[in-house]
Amino acid sequence: MTARLFALLRSLPLLLVSPLLIAFPMAMLALTDLAWKLAGRRRMARDERPRTQAASVVIPNWNGRDLLEKYLPSVVEALSGHPDNEVIVVENGSTDGSAEFVKKHFPNVRLVEHKENLGFGGGSNSGFRAAKNDIVVLLNSDMRVAQDFLQPLLDGFTDERVFAVSCQIFFSDPQKKREETGLTQCWWEAGGLRARHRIDDKVTDLFPCFYGGGGSCAFDRRKFLELGGFDELLRPFYLEDTDLGYGAWKRGWKVLYQPKSHVYHEHRGTIGKKFSQGYIDAVVKKNFVLFAWKNIHSWIGAGSAPSALAGTDGPSIAGHFFYAWAGALVSALFGDSPERPNLYALWKAFWQTGGAMAARWRARSLAVVDDAEAFRRPLGGYFRDRFAAMPERPEKLRVLFVSPYPILPPVHGGAVFMSQTCRHLAELTELHMITLLDAPKEEAPHEELTAKCGSAEFLIRLEGQPKTFGSILPHAIHEYANPEMEWVIHRQLLTQEIDVLQLEYLQLGQYTGEYGRIATFLFEHDVYFQSVGRQLPFMRGALRRVSATYEYLRGLRYELKLLPHFDRVQVCSTENEDYVKGFLPDGGARLDAHYRAGIDVTQYACHTGARAPKTMLFLGSFRHAPNAEALDWLVQHVMPLVLREEPEAKLLVIGSDPPPRYSLPDFGDAIELRGYVDDIHGPMREAAVFLCPIRSGSGVRVKLLESFASGIPVVSTWLGAEGIARQDGEICLLADEPAEFARKILQLFADPAAAAEMAGRARREMETKWDMAVRTKALVESYRQTVEAKRHGAGS
Repeated sequence: MTARLFALLRSLPLLLVSPLLIAFPMAMLALTDLAWKLAGRRRMARDERPRTQAASVVIPNWNGRDLLEKYLPSVVEALSGHPDNEVIVVENGSTDGSAEFVKKHFPNVRLVEHKENLGFGGGSNSGFRAAKNDIVVLLNSDMRVAQDFLQPLLDGFTDERVFAVSCQIFFSDPQKKREETGLTQCWWEAGGLRARHRIDDKVTDLFPCFYGGGGSCAFDRRKFLELGGFDELLRPFYLEDTDLGYGAWKRGWKVLYQPKSHVYHEHRGTIGKKFSQGYIDAVVKKNFVLFAWKNIHSWIGAGSAPSALAGTDGPSIAGHFFYAWAGALVSALFGDSPERPNLYALWKAFWQTGGAMAARWRARSLAVVDDAEAFRRPLGGYFRDRFAAMPERPEKLRVLFVSPYPILPPVHGGAVFMSQTCRHLAELTELHMITLLDAPKEEAPHEELTAKCGSAEFLIRLEGQPKTFGSILPHAIHEYANPEMEWVIHRQLLTQEIDVLQLEYLQLGQYTGEYGRIATFLFEHDVYFQSVGRQLPFMRGALRRVSATYEYLRGLRYELKLLPHFDRVQVCSTENEDYVKGFLPDGGARLDAHYRAGIDVTQYACHTGARAPKTMLFLGSFRHAPNAEALDWLVQHVMPLVLREEPEAKLLVIGSDPPPRYSLPDFGDAIELRGYVDDIHGPMREAAVFLCPIRSGSGVRVKLLESFASGIPVVSTWLGAEGIARQDGEICLLADEPAEFARKILQLFADPAAAAEMAGRARREMETKWDMAVRTKALVESYRQTVEAKRHGAGS
């Protein structure tokens, strides 16, 4: 406590001037932008593909004689295969005899000598200017290379828009945690840049990355010099490569990761030996601030699909200044954090405002895409969409199907829809799947389905997501915001050459993208805000009703903002379609009500024979609140009326996660809780009446489709049969009041012949209107029409 108070008092002068540390550079950057717009854009140089027969390797060195002795031989050996290859050591004013060592032991290595230390960026830039080849490989002096590391890098320059190709990095010590790999990812969050290296063994060929590491990457020399090389603004070190990579993406170029090129790094072998950790951390924080001042040119972030995922709001310099000041104040009061600047970083950056203005002008003059687009393009899906050659009319569509729940076994209605759709999609398209699981054991039941797929990925759902009461996004959106899933979706979109992204349930809608040539589809298994709103009357307690009302409003806002970001939105019924259109009339053309809700009717044997008298069946997953509420209403209000007239009547309850027996009324053996069963066909064949007492929720009840297909007579609430039955007695009996519901159960008990006749009509309805094979063929045709329309419009 005393140390914190002392630190606060020490930072008091900076606290007092902190408004100036924000206001002055903010005003200067605004003036820079205004002047730049008045000056007009300059004409860009024509892109050319570099010659890749040979390469120049540049190694900056400052007092690293021991590292050169250890690692330079591997570089010289690796470049011995072509006479035009060259190795250049940039001597940055060393005092340890490095220059003499190179001259004596490596006479064929070119030496570029400087009397003073130009820093990593300045030394590297001088090496690029001295290089004779179009491709320059920049290596740290503490980097050992594999014998065959060079050719994969050269092979990566596949066209005139490739700026850099990065190596895959390993540490010299294999026991050390791989903090850097070369597969870089960056995003914008809370007003600042975030960066990481990913380990993904399924990336086995060229793949986009945000930037090429400054000490392990091949560059197109002409493009490097056009961008101005490493910016002196960021002296003495760190973030120069990130800044350069971002500039390349904004210039319209590509930065690629080549996993086949291996190098081995003694992490911070140079800088870490010469500078204290405190000094390094201070430089890093200052440079993150300067990165924003130079590179983020949007004052207000560009909108994209609403999401709880980091980096989806779009970068903005105004947001940066707000978060930078707030973060610095928080750091002063509560201590530093790696994720936010401190007052000292703002102070140091303040004194470089002039340099930041000049760097910003240059960066704006070179940019051909905006900030939001520059952050998107290094992601796999966007990279494919923006750069890959795609046929306008694919012979066989490649579909990526993403589910937030296990698909097999089908323990709930949504899983029935998904599993049966996927079986048909696997025959009609090249199907690829990504599925979230609660536990690893849930993967095994999918083997039969995944054997028919082009690929299948299974991820374990994250636990312990942050509390969301103060958020304007619905709880379910936060619950399913998984950065690993986002990465895998993008990786699969690119590596599997996906044409169609099919997302299941609203909570996965946040993984859509602003794609020009990849088609995006969302299946709303239920209309979320409608489902929440229908549960409000059944909420007990004022606090729960207030919380649910807030969730309804969040869901309404989120859903209506999200849906226009999809090419097509599939809903279960025309009733769902009409309901959404009432809130979103301009987006109604995107809605489809005829492609996804259905079942494989032929898999359900229609039983027309005798049934167990006076038996009722109710099934559903009781993790789903409408099912739990329906069972409670049924046993509390309907069962007593049925048993009063028919004491021998029995209710069979089937489904996962049933309520405990003691929570239900004691009707003796009149109620049987059987739990989850693998096969529902037996109970469907035996029971006399199927019950659907659903009074909340949205969508189409799969249990009803299955019961109709199985030939069992049905009594349902009007809401339970929404989207399927529209007339009482046509394919099922309909009632909402307990007495009427009980009367209609008894009516079917008393007249089995009439009940069977009605069930026969229901079966024929399923065969003609709800068969999944027919619906999936129509779904694939919808995919094809959307893909061809997008690509024809984009000129693929």
